[in-house]
Amino acid sequence: MKPERSSSPFSMERALEEALARFRPLLSAEEWQALLEELKRPLAPALRLNPLKVNPAEVHMWAEWYGWRLQPVPFCPTGWQVVESAYPVSQTIEHRLGYYYIQDAASMLPVELFDFPPDARPLILDMAASPGGKTTHLVARTNDRGLVIANDSSHERLTALRLVLQTWGGINLAITGFPGERWGGWYPETFDAVLLDAPCSMQSLRPLESHPMRPISQGEQRRLAQRQVALLLSGLRALRVGGQMVYATCTLAPEEDEAVLEAALQRHPGTFEIESVDDRLPAPAPALEATPEHRFPPQVRRAVRLWPHRFHTAGFFAARLRKVAPVPSESGMTSPPQTRTRLTWLRPSEMREVLEALKRDYGLDMQPLFEVQVAGLVRREDYLYAAPRAFEAYFGALPVVSLGLPLLEATPEGWVLTHEGVARFGRQCQHGRVILPAEMVTPWLRGEDVPLVIRPPWPKTRVVIVTDVHGRVLGRGRVQRTQLKNLLPRRVVLQQPPSVP
Repeated sequence: MKPERSSSPFSMERALEEALARFRPLLSAEEWQALLEELKRPLAPALRLNPLKVNPAEVHMWAEWYGWRLQPVPFCPTGWQVVESAYPVSQTIEHRLGYYYIQDAASMLPVELFDFPPDARPLILDMAASPGGKTTHLVARTNDRGLVIANDSSHERLTALRLVLQTWGGINLAITGFPGERWGGWYPETFDAVLLDAPCSMQSLRPLESHPMRPISQGEQRRLAQRQVALLLSGLRALRVGGQMVYATCTLAPEEDEAVLEAALQRHPGTFEIESVDDRLPAPAPALEATPEHRFPPQVRRAVRLWPHRFHTAGFFAARLRKVAPVPSESGMTSPPQTRTRLTWLRPSEMREVLEALKRDYGLDMQPLFEVQVAGLVRREDYLYAAPRAFEAYFGALPVVSLGLPLLEATPEGWVLTHEGVARFGRQCQHGRVILPAEMVTPWLRGEDVPLVIRPPWPKTRVVIVTDVHGRVLGRGRVQRTQLKNLLPRRVVLQQPPSVP
């Protein structure tokens, strides 16, 4: 998670020195030397593919185009570290359209620890979801079939979280903004899986822009650990018996890792077990047996402690818990809030009319998808959202920041696919498309209008899907007299587009 305040280069350097001094007694002399050697090397950026939008083999085509040398992430089948790069991974149209998510390789571990049966429709709570990377991973691993509640207590981060998830293109998503400590009391024994990527001190030993290091006082670390325990117990209460919870931090501080698991075991013994996840890693990366001052319960060692030299990542900690008995509720629990504004779902006849228009204008048959996803269409002002029916069934009128994917927007000519709808489903459209000649792609990606290169017939709405000769979806355009008006959102526009064959 993001820090509450920024860190200066001086404070990050000081924080790194302090952390190294604290962690030195936790490693053997051989491993300590390996860690120091690893920290001399730059941390390779990594990306995780979006199976909702792309074929995994496409990453090799991108590598050829952009001069990337790739190395697979050993514990994530869709993850790749970019060990050499002629063009930044953050400056491609594929990234802007949500074909992949940029994420440190270590952060790909938590979601890979879950056991999701094929074709399952799990109900999932992501308790501290911002900035959204692990939420997108949950959507990908469940093939957008399970309902994922992406919750974050920081209202300042919810807009960024919404944009990340809309770019990813998931339908079975809801974003909420409540303290994570409340979910266990509001919805006990409800979720099949719970992810807690806990707020932490971020002592990963590999400072990143999104995870800077800073000096941490003992008092602040104690308060963080207390909140981590409270969040962990809330998540366990919200989890059904037999369900799995993953607890993760981007810190290597034992007070926030092994000690938090130990505190939860002591508070409610016999309610959960820490499971071995050795089968998810190419080599052992066990948690600590002890610090110089304290010995942890034996099962805590089943957690994963990713020292940076293990797999050339930032430092990380994760554990998979299996709930085996109910966690006692605490006094003072309240009921969840309820909104007075009910969701406006389209009636079946209205929905059929909209889907028939999509099929007529774009050759896009979404009826099978809506049946598989158990989704419907919700109207909010001038937009129709493809949204999960399961949300209303399980959570009723719980207030949400966002629900589902903005699929269609109203125009005087009728409903048209949104940018997010085109980015997710544009490749499945059989007509209503225009292929830009190679010389027009660069100005288009800069946000410029281009000469009209499509002849009638075009969709009634005059909004078409724009691609290049490689089949990449490049957004939407509106047919005008002699031009194709560029409808790319500003956040997608590239100032210096790459040269692609």
